[in-house]
Amino acid sequence: MEKRITLLNILLLFIAINTYGQITVTDTDLVDVGDVIFQATDNTLASTINIGNTGINQTWDFSTLQESSIGNLLFISPIGTAYQNQYPNANLCMNDNGSLSYYNKTTTGLFIHGINDTVFHSPTLFYPLPLTYGLTISDGPILIIDNVITGPLLSLALPPSTVSTLSNGLANRADTALIKIINTTDFLVDASGTMTIPLGTFDILRLKSIKYTNSELDIYCSDTISGIGTWINNVPFSSIPFLGGFSNNETEYKYEWITDNASVAFLLAEIIVDSADNIINGVSFQTTAPSYINESNQDIFNIYPIPATYSLNIEANSTDLATYKMYDINGNLISENTFTKNTKLDLSHLAKGNYLLNISTKEGSITKKIIVE
Repeated sequence: MEKRITLLNILLLFIAINTYGQITVTDTDLVDVGDVIFQATDNTLASTINIGNTGINQTWDFSTLQESSIGNLLFISPIGTAYQNQYPNANLCMNDNGSLSYYNKTTTGLFIHGINDTVFHSPTLFYPLPLTYGLTISDGPILIIDNVITGPLLSLALPPSTVSTLSNGLANRADTALIKIINTTDFLVDASGTMTIPLGTFDILRLKSIKYTNSELDIYCSDTISGIGTWINNVPFSSIPFLGGFSNNETEYKYEWITDNASVAFLLAEIIVDSADNIINGVSFQTTAPSYINESNQDIFNIYPIPATYSLNIEANSTDLATYKMYDINGNLISENTFTKNTKLDLSHLAKGNYLLNISTKEGSITKKIIVE
């Protein structure tokens, strides 16, 4: 009996250890105003990457990923941005190479409200929170876009010849178009364990999402001679030349590996796949800020001190003409200038916080996060 109790205790201890090893990702683990995330894309090794299995205690070795390209995501306050008045309920904005996405981050989820001046009819769930292993939730159907289009833009998109074809010769002018886009997204945290990327090894949750997008296009057309009008409902996108590459019904499958590690942003890697889990368009993964702009892997700029207080020095290893631009967390341009060899930026007038410094030459550009204390 004593031996059986000992074995039982060992088994319970093993279960407890495995249960304790599961992480939970909350809103405090997600990005916030002032964060900068550098994302790399590997378009060369996607065929060798294994997205892995479901379940706990899984391991993903993505350490061989290579940086085919690098971009940065700047998370800023919606206040002061170009479309702030259209998003009164947003508390976070993502600047992706000039494209602004507006979010509301809460304890129950990260909700996207729109992109640039396209305000969604209803906010849609981007991430459910908190994320724990085994979580399953469905969001939708949600009406995202419900727009009425008239005027010259519609006439340009639907010339008389196209309208005549769509209406079987009954009309030759498009007066009004109604576009409705409805999204439904299924979220499943289907695996947990550890992931290794070139940035390091982290405890993670794997989030699988399936997004169903149903789009409806209805067009009211008229005949310029008879004046008779008619509605053409459920128009296929494929029948309109400039929309030929789109479908009225699309499904996107995506895997994301997410951590609660405070030393990095929450999203470690992202892969879009088809229904059979074949990888599409490479692998996106988090990386460090690029420290070079040519392919020699050598720093051509020395930027110091970081953190900075009153001034920032930039020294170049070449005599090429360089341009620097410094932005605040709202994406506003604070200062810019050109220089050769070296320059000193006066920071004495800046408030403490995070800034973004972009330096470019004829060879390319780099972006660095600057902390002013």
